[in-house]
Amino acid sequence: MTELEHLPERAWQELAAAHRDRVRVWTGPHRARQARGVPHPVLDFLFTYYSHRPSLLERWHPGPSRVLAGDAAREFLRRDEYVATDDGVRLDLARLSATRLSAVRFIRSLLAATADRPARLNCFGLHEWAMVYRLGDDEVRHAGVPLRLGGPATDDVVESLDIRCSHYDAFRFFTESATPRNTLSPTRATQGEYEQPGCLHANMDLYKWAYKLYPYVSAELIADCFDLAAEVREMDMRASPYDLDDYGYQAIRVETAAGRAEYARAQAAFARRSAPLRKRLIEVCDSLLVNAAL
Repeated sequence: MTELEHLPERAWQELAAAHRDRVRVWTGPHRARQARGVPHPVLDFLFTYYSHRPSLLERWHPGPSRVLAGDAAREFLRRDEYVATDDGVRLDLARLSATRLSAVRFIRSLLAATADRPARLNCFGLHEWAMVYRLGDDEVRHAGVPLRLGGPATDDVVESLDIRCSHYDAFRFFTESATPRNTLSPTRATQGEYEQPGCLHANMDLYKWAYKLYPYVSAELIADCFDLAAEVREMDMRASPYDLDDYGYQAIRVETAAGRAEYARAQAAFARRSAPLRKRLIEVCDSLLVNAAL
């Protein structure tokens, strides 16, 4: 059983306000850019590739281990997942459907498999290069953002280095010409066999797995995973072939030995930082599965 923490009304409302302030650092500028019709080649990814709406990211929710006291807690009862008890309002874990429990088992299995593997630090972010290999200027994903080296020299980098992408959701965006150059062949079916903690995309995806568990994971944990994803995304694009000087991002020049060493150091640091978040998500999954079995 999940050990419950009882929060007075003032305490949980302060947590909710702090959470909104924290994530609006990201959602506020995103909404402003949307209103102006101004795309951002780095940050839009956090709100387009990842499908958790800004309004849901801003919404505080207690997670499975908290009971909320006070009249204001009744607002949560408008949502099907909550129940009123003698002590207050909390998530009703008995309402987890078979479909949701199946998703929890998949997420738990994938996270645990990833956590059990050593970090591999030799891909050097070349997935982004493989996504523009042999494309014309008008075909690249970020229209209006030039390639640092130009098209032919970018292609030369792809052809001169080994491409070792283990993450299917990056690999599936390779150009047709780049696909056979990958030394690995990840598929959706084999995702659990390839995921490893050195992969930037696997670490960004902790945010995806956190919000896939919504609302059965706390807002704070989702925000922690989002913050990591935002930092990893910045590094991911700094190592890309795009020229992002106008956006304030200094390139990690992975076409050079020094750049590849810089990338691997940062990659290792993110692998270390992702480990406790992955562990916390596994613990949430375990708690939900144990409660469902009672």
